[in-house]
Amino acid sequence: MQSRLRVQGQPIQPMLVTFPYGLFVCAVIFDLADVAGGPVFLGEVGYWTAVAALVAAALTAIAGMVDLWDVPPDRTRRTAITFNLVNAGMAGLFLLSCLIRADAPHRGATAALLATELLALAVGGVGVRLGARLIRHFETGRVEATHLEGLRTRA
Repeated sequence: MQSRLRVQGQPIQPMLVTFPYGLFVCAVIFDLADVAGGPVFLGEVGYWTAVAALVAAALTAIAGMVDLWDVPPDRTRRTAITFNLVNAGMAGLFLLSCLIRADAPHRGATAALLATELLALAVGGVGVRLGARLIRHFETGRVEATHLEGLRTRA
């Protein structure tokens, strides 16, 4: 199966998915430092990092929906749908955290919000596992041109 959205032969969604995951992890680190008694600005940085992650997650979800059109209706399709729903769940928990913090004066995190964000990262861990399964499935039929045995099987 080939993805519709590709850059130099590589699917875009696996590249894009690293941005929201990385930004969400960074947001949790800033919020953890804020809750642990760090400078007040760390809560603000954590909030805006989570907002940037939500934007990246939306773009990744769009790429995932476009790729979903080409997935055959079998177990792989169910895995791809579950992958996208798990990522949406993670983003939803972070969105909830951001909405609660939006009206706060310094947008700092609380222990309850930090616990919600840690739960979201745990949900995201399930998404990483599902994404790895999808990549392994889609890469099984792909032959790398740098491998001589792979060239022989193509000919």
